[in-house]
Amino acid sequence: MISKPREEKIQYNDVPFFLVLIPIINALNYYLTYSGISFNAHTIITFLIDTFDGYAAWWAFRTVIIYLDKKMPYDQGPVKRISVQLFFSSLAGLLVIIALTELANLIAKKTPVPASFYKYDLFIFLIWFFVLNGIYIALYYYHAMRRVEELRREEKRVRTEGFAVKDGRRNLIVEFEEIAGFFVDEDYTVMVTSGEKRYLLDRSLDNIEPALPAELFFRLNRQYIIHRNKVKGFTKIENGKLNVTLLPEAYMPSEVQISRLKAAAFKNWFEGK
Repeated sequence: MISKPREEKIQYNDVPFFLVLIPIINALNYYLTYSGISFNAHTIITFLIDTFDGYAAWWAFRTVIIYLDKKMPYDQGPVKRISVQLFFSSLAGLLVIIALTELANLIAKKTPVPASFYKYDLFIFLIWFFVLNGIYIALYYYHAMRRVEELRREEKRVRTEGFAVKDGRRNLIVEFEEIAGFFVDEDYTVMVTSGEKRYLLDRSLDNIEPALPAELFFRLNRQYIIHRNKVKGFTKIENGKLNVTLLPEAYMPSEVQISRLKAAAFKNWFEGK
């Protein structure tokens, strides 16, 4: 079982790519918009100004996406997230282009921007913003797949070798047979070994549980995961609950209760079914 990766800040590493792509997009826009372009100083200056406008619009567009990554992660509803991203990122980019184009036209010509800009040019820009959104959405899902693959490799390694922990500056692999169990102690998760060694972990029990062999470890409740070798037996108590008796182990209790909902699963696990 692969645990769901936590939503985290995405490192797009996109800046070098778009530094090259935006002038290419600008050149395509010139090709689609104008006919009989003369390669002179005026054309070069205009192209450079338009490219600068493109960088500014892309940065506004990108800022919206980075903001949404923090405030509206994909895992809270990908359809809603993509819809909101398409609208607001494109709107931000178009507003920047409109503002800079009007400003440049006012300075250079002291006249309003031609109506054709709003009829045709903005439509072309809007198409490009939809293409850019597709690139960023693809980058997100590529990042997510890489993260899942990393978790898969980690879980495979853990299942075959043991559990990875840090002891000061050292990174260790503790064999499963040496682990007595895991428990929550206030803000920490603690792993206890049969040699009475404790390790403080920066992972929750929810994150740890899928990485453990199910035949060796059982999640007793919200606070404890225990190794099979440390379970002495169990007794039935009121309301279908179980009282699990543990072998003596430092830092671990002698008994732990299991809810009625988990009782049947624990019995099957304990009996090896």
